[in-house]
Amino acid sequence: MAPDTVSLRHFLVLAQELNFTRAAARIGIAQPALSARMRRLEAELGTALLVRDTRSVVLTAAGAALAESAPPALAALDRAWDTARSAAAGQLGTLRIGYSLSAGAGTAPALVDGLVRGSSGLAVAADPMATPEISPAVADGRIDAGITRGQQPGRGVRRFLLRRARTGVQLAQHHPLADRPEIEIADAAAYPLRLPDRAANPVVHDQLSALFRDVRPHPRFHPAAVSFDMSQRDLRDGVTLAPAGEAAATAQPAGLTWRPLRGAPALTFHLVLPREQTPLHRHVRAVADTLARELHWLPDRSAGGAEPAPGSAP
Repeated sequence: MAPDTVSLRHFLVLAQELNFTRAAARIGIAQPALSARMRRLEAELGTALLVRDTRSVVLTAAGAALAESAPPALAALDRAWDTARSAAAGQLGTLRIGYSLSAGAGTAPALVDGLVRGSSGLAVAADPMATPEISPAVADGRIDAGITRGQQPGRGVRRFLLRRARTGVQLAQHHPLADRPEIEIADAAAYPLRLPDRAANPVVHDQLSALFRDVRPHPRFHPAAVSFDMSQRDLRDGVTLAPAGEAAATAQPAGLTWRPLRGAPALTFHLVLPREQTPLHRHVRAVADTLARELHWLPDRSAGGAEPAPGSAP
């Protein structure tokens, strides 16, 4: 049976000092207690480790061998304990995150950075997915976590409000409304409005179209001619507007700008986790909650942890 690691660590201090008084002071215990522990260690090993007299301590051959071989063994044991603790804290392994394309403009990269910065043993793989597929993929275990824009439907998951972002419009810099710091919804409705493809995100499409439900006359809506057109060609006519979240302001193509819509409700981003959560999932939520506070993602809420979004499916 191997000796306890405390006795072994005390022996290594004594092997360095070769003096019970100095070793006991360095460890922080009484000298008689150190002597008693060394006698128990020798009894457990069945051999003498030290030759003692009134003035000196000398290592035996067994003691010298133990003093040489014990440090790497203890270091390996320490690494094993650290690994176990990291696993228990959800900071070890591979984390698969799926995110909607709109979350790639800042939300998903910030979460990934926060996860890898504080967890050297955690590998994170984050990939864009079609928004309606994210919650089902989390529920059946194909991915570990998801980030969606809008509170997406789906069973077997829990959703936590991660971020609120202002709602506005993208438009050409030479558009007649571009010089306004905020745009009235009714003024925006006087121009052609390009809405995102409903199939890509029905929740957000319906939220954006609902902004103009009571405007008369009804605005003219049209879909994008090219899906995921990074250059936003149809906005360059100086007439068309595209309702969009504030994230659009951080990655504008040349010649375009973004302006908030006065009084429009915020667009939201949600962290999606399985209903039954492991330490890994709880770690993701803790990091997300910290980021939401540090980056002011939820400015109208007091800090204190991500909250389940209202109506989360069981």
